[in-house]
Amino acid sequence: MTIISETEQTATSDLAAKANRHLWGHFARHGAGITPPIITRGEGVHIWDDKGRKYIDGLSGLFVVQVGHGRKELAEAAAKQAEKLAFFPLWSYATPTAIELAERLAGYAPGDLNRVFFTTGGGEAVESAWKLAKQYFKLTGKPGKHKVVSRAIAYHGTPQGALSITGIPAFKAPFEPLVPGGFRAPNTNFYRAPAEYAHDEKVFGRYCADRIAEAIEFEGPETVAAVFLEPVQNAGGCFPPPPGYFERVREICDEYDVLLVSDEVICAYGRIGSMFACNDFNYVPDIITCAKGLTSGYSPIGAMIASDRLFEPFNDGQTVFGHGYTFGGHPVSSAVALANLDIFEREGLNDRVKQNAPAFRATLEQLLDLPIVGDVRGEGYFYGIELVKDKTTKETFNDEESERLLRGFLTPALWEAGLYCRADDRGDPVVQLAPPLISGQAEFDAIYDVLRNVLTEASARM
Repeated sequence: MTIISETEQTATSDLAAKANRHLWGHFARHGAGITPPIITRGEGVHIWDDKGRKYIDGLSGLFVVQVGHGRKELAEAAAKQAEKLAFFPLWSYATPTAIELAERLAGYAPGDLNRVFFTTGGGEAVESAWKLAKQYFKLTGKPGKHKVVSRAIAYHGTPQGALSITGIPAFKAPFEPLVPGGFRAPNTNFYRAPAEYAHDEKVFGRYCADRIAEAIEFEGPETVAAVFLEPVQNAGGCFPPPPGYFERVREICDEYDVLLVSDEVICAYGRIGSMFACNDFNYVPDIITCAKGLTSGYSPIGAMIASDRLFEPFNDGQTVFGHGYTFGGHPVSSAVALANLDIFEREGLNDRVKQNAPAFRATLEQLLDLPIVGDVRGEGYFYGIELVKDKTTKETFNDEESERLLRGFLTPALWEAGLYCRADDRGDPVVQLAPPLISGQAEFDAIYDVLRNVLTEASARM
């Protein structure tokens, strides 16, 4: 137990009061009796709050802190670059760190994805990809191609365009009308597969992929510009792709001249294993969107990586992609990203994830004996545990029960037990886990122990 001084207690109280008065949290509830936990420091796989209590960071901040907290060399890389050149925009200019980072990312990317357009985050990268798709087809004589297909429950960001691609109705309703042109296909949740496809993952994958073709055909191929898919879908609880799924989606996109966008804001930079998860699942997209783990969160940056083919119409000395962000490719963030990638290579973090992922899965699958645990799914260091009311029928909780389970019990109980993770109900109730890539069996066991105790109590309560 950590004991803090009276002075520290006063400072903690002051911070809480200021937060309650002035801080508007993201995706946060506010009101009487609600004060956000205040996180003051991190080291390795752990974080501490303002009361001195220690927690396992079981979500890497927000699928971000790949190399762990407290890496001094990343702070030093930022300071060194800021002393030399703190800021200059990429609006018709370039900086050495942005150039070096663009080359490095192109080297990791598959196929001819050699053109890197920097943003400051993932939603902006998705927004950039849709705008590029629209302008590309206008420049190549197909101006009617502007629509996009994404999957049910999928989350792709909060800007108006990215939100239109997002497949979560509750997130969209407060901001409608949105950008027109977003359409849905089924996701790849095999646990909830229709009965006629539930016997075989490959058959189910073919069914899901063919629904994308069906959506393109229904809207008219001459109107559809792109398909946006995460390698492993986040919202809904870590849906991996069935065997053959992306191979079939690639065929469909090629057949209808539709761009395949691999939204890897979460899945890139070792979260699944490789630098880009499309390499883990053996497909070559036309565009990759990424952010989060690129700097392990030590400084904000995102990127849209496009193929040479998509860049070609802009390479005539006159045509401009009229799009950009003041802080896109920020020189300090780029320097931090380069230092972060150095850590990846020096410490072999990609191979570490690939080697340890089966152990992480096996550790979590031990929870399947609990009455409340219906499914454990995911890839790499990215897993979801779906919670059910009845394991035999797979009956889920209703809205009131889900609220009581997730926010009324699980979220505070897991936190009090020393584990930061996500209890989520975008779709059916799940607990999501994505520990830093430096984690190993000791961390897996610690996460498991907390989950075992808390979910056992949840089973009894529900």
